[in-house]
Amino acid sequence: MTLWGLKTEASFDVWSIEHLVMGISVGCFSGWLATKLVGEEKISPALKLKISFILTVMIAYMWETLEHYLETGLAGQAVEYWLQGVEHWSNRLIFDNCMVMFGWWIYNQKHPIVWFARVFSFVWLFVHIFIFPHSMYLHEIF
Repeated sequence: MTLWGLKTEASFDVWSIEHLVMGISVGCFSGWLATKLVGEEKISPALKLKISFILTVMIAYMWETLEHYLETGLAGQAVEYWLQGVEHWSNRLIFDNCMVMFGWWIYNQKHPIVWFARVFSFVWLFVHIFIFPHSMYLHEIF
C-alpha cells in the first residue's frame, strides 16, 4: 500500500480531489435536507449540524458501496473498464470518506464555496467521463 497512486494500491488517488469537492456539495444538500426533515422553525443550528453530519456520512458510504459494485461490473464491461479496477480497502473505507467529511467541514465554515465546488465537480466529471479514456488516465500521464 502506498499513500498516493493508483486507486487499486494507494490510500489517496486523483479522485480524492473529487471526493473533497463532493463533500462540499453533499454538505450543502445534507444541511438543506436536515432543515426539511425537522422543520425550519424547529431546528437549532447545533441540531442541523448533527443531522447534516450523519446524513453526509451515510451518503458517503452509500456512494462507496455503489462505486464498489460498479467497479466489479454490475453496470457492464464498459463501466468496469472505465473505473480501472477495485479501490484499495483503505481508499474506499477510510480516506475517500474522510475527504468527503473534510469537504462537509469546509462547507460548514465557508458556505459561499459551494458554487465553486459544484462547478469544479461538474467540469471534473465531464472531462473525466467524456474526454479521458478511463478514470485513472491522469495517473498514467503524470
